[in-house]
Amino acid sequence: MSVGSTRPRTPATTRGVVLVHSAPPALCPHVEWALAAVLGTRVTLDWTAQPAAPGLLRAELSWQGAAGTGARLTSALRDCRLLRFEVTEEPSPGAEGERYAFTPSLGLFSAVMSVHGDILVPEERLRTVVAEASTGGVPLPDALARLLGTSWDAELEAFRRAGEGAPVRWLHQVV
Repeated sequence: MSVGSTRPRTPATTRGVVLVHSAPPALCPHVEWALAAVLGTRVTLDWTAQPAAPGLLRAELSWQGAAGTGARLTSALRDCRLLRFEVTEEPSPGAEGERYAFTPSLGLFSAVMSVHGDILVPEERLRTVVAEASTGGVPLPDALARLLGTSWDAELEAFRRAGEGAPVRWLHQVV
């Protein structure tokens, strides 16, 4: 019988992006505080006008931190119910990537993401939607579209295009 090392494991490091597609100006400081609380460092975003929604602002933040940071960032932001945002986390050793999207009208979408950016749907979720469709529940194409986040992509696309060429700030989490 061998005994493992007593040295504590350091969590895998990964990178990701927070895209705040639209935020009322009054919420911008709260967004920065929420991100700072998760990342453990001061966050000051470069807010720019969101052409797809006059009067609202947008910002981007590239981050580096421990695996699971994307979920923590999403949890911190989803309390601001007036935001439209996406958070992605790249795969890291021992962890798949993740993608989160939030809109006020649809709520939160989450998915596991492959190294190439494809959404990975767990087998059990597929079995469930096929079973529900076969018993007259939600039609299969609609259920599959929900698993892939199609409604979230459709709603956010105008906001994504309006933000092309916007400045991006890089932050590294202190671990």
